[in-house]
Amino acid sequence: MNNRGSMMGMMPPVTKHLIIINFIVWLAMFILPGRLGTGLETWCGLHYFRAADFNPAQLITYMFMHSTENVAHIFFNMFSLWMFGMTLERVLGAQRYLFYYLSCGIGAALIQELTWALTWENTFVPLIANANGLDYPEARLALSQMLSTPEGERYISHALNAFVTIGASGAVYGILLAFGMLFPNAPLYLFFIPIPVKAKWMVAGMAGIELLIGLSEAAGRPDGVAHFAHLGGMIFGFLMILYWKRRGTFGGEGGYGGY
Repeated sequence: MNNRGSMMGMMPPVTKHLIIINFIVWLAMFILPGRLGTGLETWCGLHYFRAADFNPAQLITYMFMHSTENVAHIFFNMFSLWMFGMTLERVLGAQRYLFYYLSCGIGAALIQELTWALTWENTFVPLIANANGLDYPEARLALSQMLSTPEGERYISHALNAFVTIGASGAVYGILLAFGMLFPNAPLYLFFIPIPVKAKWMVAGMAGIELLIGLSEAAGRPDGVAHFAHLGGMIFGFLMILYWKRRGTFGGEGGYGGY
């Protein structure tokens, strides 16, 4: 088959190049750490804004990085981007689609930053308590005293480097949200369900699951996944699609809702 008939040849340009860039960065994450003496996550992964290694560019760079220890991380993100992104790019057009994708990724990062701002102390207090034989009120007081000194602030800022998020999931969840809003009745087949599920119900179910797991994580049962970042991508995506639909971007009220 020639390139025109190949999978990559049929793919619209922005989706194709996003997938290529993600795989190139993923390969670089295998190769460069040994040459640079540190992982790319240190520079490009999203850190909490109070951490020593944070820089604003990470709000964008983090979404092009994936775990090198879990191939499923990049596979499922890129598979979802390929599956739903192609349709969405043709509906939105290349420039608006790229703007949408990056905005959802940045929105996911901002929600993750807010989540860290609300929860990081509750993460540190048990560590301080266990390390020093203190109860939680005493540990919280000790943390406050540390933050009141320049030396203590520097120590905490370096400790906060442990909070890092990478992955395109926030942007991809925005893509899924847009597909569900524009094609709410499109039948989707999931791996573990033998009957088709309408896109709107799949998206609603995914949002509900992410919310429940995120609340459980905030209550002290973390699983290492940035669930609120996923929700952030969906929230920003919802607002953008709603705005565009009201402006008639998709051909009048209701857009593609009849599909």
